[in-house]
Amino acid sequence: MRAILRKLAHEDGVEIAEAALVLPIVFTFLLGIVWFGRAFNIYSTITQAAQQGAIAASRPTCATCLNTFSITAADSAVVAVLQSSRLDVAQIAIPSPAPARVCTTTSHNIMVCPSVVLNSPAGVLPDQCNLISPNETPPDECGTIVSFQYPFKSYLPFTSLNLQTITLKAQAQSRTEN
Repeated sequence: MRAILRKLAHEDGVEIAEAALVLPIVFTFLLGIVWFGRAFNIYSTITQAAQQGAIAASRPTCATCLNTFSITAADSAVVAVLQSSRLDVAQIAIPSPAPARVCTTTSHNIMVCPSVVLNSPAGVLPDQCNLISPNETPPDECGTIVSFQYPFKSYLPFTSLNLQTITLKAQAQSRTEN
């Protein structure tokens, strides 16, 4: 019994040393979970904002007007969703690639492309829908595309991601409502 007590007496600082090694790793994992959750929340919010902007821009401004769509309605819808989630609207960045000739950039750096062909291949800028007669069926879906970027700065100590800015991209499209 005395031999066991003597052996235990020599291991007094082991628990403290183990805690000093394990706690920073556990703390980093917990912070990673929190910051990943925040990034996912921001991504979800900006995606919802782009969807609401595309829906608002694809609706005609009046029932009797033809092909009059409001770019300011898209801008207002995006700004309203971002502000309701307490995201800074001033941090919105213009998406890349550069806006096409058919796209307009709003005062809040939101790119709105009204009356364009939807579902164009990746990396290809959208083309303007051809105006057709009312008796013809359109060859492609026409609608509005809204896109923008939002920066997210992560704080993960002890990692290479500490203080790195990640650019989150949001893009949504909505078919034109007649």
